[in-house]
Amino acid sequence: MNNTATKRRKVLAVLAGGVVLGVGAAITLAAWNDSEFATGLFGAGSFNLEGSTTSATDDFDDHATAGAAAELEFTLPLAENLAPTDVVYASFWVRLDAATTTAGTLTGAGATGTGANADHLSYEVQVIGPTADCDATASGTVIASGDDLADFTAGAPTALAVGAGSDPGAAVHLCFAVTAEDGLLQGETATGTWQFTAESN
Repeated sequence: MNNTATKRRKVLAVLAGGVVLGVGAAITLAAWNDSEFATGLFGAGSFNLEGSTTSATDDFDDHATAGAAAELEFTLPLAENLAPTDVVYASFWVRLDAATTTAGTLTGAGATGTGANADHLSYEVQVIGPTADCDATASGTVIASGDDLADFTAGAPTALAVGAGSDPGAAVHLCFAVTAEDGLLQGETATGTWQFTAESN
């Protein structure tokens, strides 16, 4: 056998070995893999406060801005013919509507007063029983007060319950008492607007 043939076999053997080594390397680098995925669906609940000047159960509606404020029904005819030291009363019920999905907290948020007598009328707002009388006998927790219609002092917050099933939450009865002060101007008027804010828990 000549040397050329022998060298050729060695070269082929080396190439063959190289091929084998290459295949071996590819097998060594191969790996099994698998994956798991998880997903979650997220939705927002609903939260809405509504009010009524009629009762704890009827005629509720949204009054979300000062321009759409509910007109309180103060004791008449006294409210339109005030004299110093007179006190007039009005009820306002608020509750979370039937679509609301979480309980909340109600707080007094502010007051504004306009008109010549705005500085001569003080007020206090109490939380009383849903069917309690809103008059001089009313006794509850003060949620807001002011020395005049534009003055505002926040009182204690009160809980707002969420309803069960398709029912709205239990109504909170706000009793407004407005007192005419000694400086009341004859023949003049005033308008008070109050804001109450509900926050979800």
